Amino acid sequence: MGRLAEHVYTAPAQIRHLEALVAELPANGHVVLQLNDGTRHDGIVCTRPNVQMFRDGAENEGVNGVVRLERLDAPDWRCFVWLSDIRHVEHRDCSMGGET
Repeated sequence: MGRLAEHVYTAPAQIRHLEALVAELPANGHVVLQLNDGTRHDGIVCTRPNVQMFRDGAENEGVNGVVRLERLDAPDWRCFVWLSDIRHVEHRDCSMGGET
């Protein structure tokens, strides 16, 4: 994926928001992500994402992160979603109790 992101964030409130999303995306958790543009992605979180440093197109440095989803019923399906594009996380299982 590289270290280039369309949007990067530096304000403490924005970073806290991204970190809060990470806490809602446990490894192996079944989630439905509703994005800011209204689209939805239903899948299993491969690995808990983390907030990382990126640069935007103007070379501004800030943070963002990517979550990777997969589906058991479609082994070749993969979806990568920027944390900043997520409006809401819906949990389809009880995975928030802990990770393995």
